[in-house]
Amino acid sequence: MQNIASTLSADEPLTESLYAKKTQNIASLRFSDIGGIANQYWQDIPKHFPFVELDMFVVMPNHVHGILFINKLEHEEWKPNKFGPQSQNLASIVRGYKAGVKKYATLHQLDFGWQSRYYDRVIRSEKELQNIRQYIFNNPAKWEAEKNNPENLLM
Repeated sequence: MQNIASTLSADEPLTESLYAKKTQNIASLRFSDIGGIANQYWQDIPKHFPFVELDMFVVMPNHVHGILFINKLEHEEWKPNKFGPQSQNLASIVRGYKAGVKKYATLHQLDFGWQSRYYDRVIRSEKELQNIRQYIFNNPAKWEAEKNNPENLLM
């Protein structure tokens, strides 16, 4: 299968709309009903969490890869989560997203389920950010060969 990233010209910027256009050329990656909802709900995250900025993401048939910037102006330095109920953090964002998509699937009687966990990583440099963006961009091109390998769900 051809690598999607190799179809970009050198002067063509890597944008979400271009990415969506490129992935729709792979039949197994065209959005199902629930895939379209998962895509829309991901884009809606900043409506529910205004301190979140979305970066590169892709909705795959059985998982999502995405970069979220959490920009809380009132926090100038990192603070660990406290024990107890969590809100306004990465766990609550992911929980809300997954719950919203699952609720839609249940109400519309769509067979759907999320994996029970998620993998997170703090991106510490511009180089690391670019590497992760490239990984996300290349992920659909590897889908057919690697879709049944559970190790690939962890990045």
